[in-house]
Amino acid sequence: MPEPTLRSLVAEVRGDRVLTVPNLLSVLRLAGVPLFLYLLLVPGGAAWGADVWAVVVLAVGGITDWLDGKLARLLDQYSALGALLDPAVDRLYILAALVALGVRDVVPWWAVAALVARDLVLAATLPVLRSRGYGPYQVTYLGKGATFLLLYAFPLLLAAQAQGWFADLARPFAYAFAVWGTVLYLYTGALYLAQFVRALRTPAPRAGVAGGVLRED
Repeated sequence: MPEPTLRSLVAEVRGDRVLTVPNLLSVLRLAGVPLFLYLLLVPGGAAWGADVWAVVVLAVGGITDWLDGKLARLLDQYSALGALLDPAVDRLYILAALVALGVRDVVPWWAVAALVARDLVLAATLPVLRSRGYGPYQVTYLGKGATFLLLYAFPLLLAAQAQGWFADLARPFAYAFAVWGTVLYLYTGALYLAQFVRALRTPAPRAGVAGGVLRED
């Protein structure tokens, strides 16, 4: 077995880092998920002020999502934890928003079920991939775009439930973001499943070699 090179040792050390600025921002985003869910559900959906604060929390989450990626590149602080935590927090925000908007009859339950099922199915493939020597799904721009469309759609859907000119203005944009986000989200899920099937039909990677062909946002 060949001895590890200096570059591979440095990459391994960097991948194992936990206390980094991007990871701290991801933890901050994670802490905002229960607050976001509380603001949407506990006031009973009648308090417009609570909805506004929920949108603020979602906006802060979006800003920190963009910022942690930029800082990871700028500060060279990539890590294995960050690669898992960042998309996981996106999933949690989408799940929280879907459940809350479903409870408030803003989003139909069939759409909630379809989007949640997509994530559950992909999550179920991860142990299989890991057992064959592949790493977790990697982020793609198309999948990230689908996530952003949905995260933009949620506050617009809330705004569209109100009365007045702003609600009338927000309504078509809300529906457009929601429809395109849902279609892209399900489409990318089908692409990842196709890659998963292809991975099962090919020889497993050598021991210690992480698969980099499978991608997920």
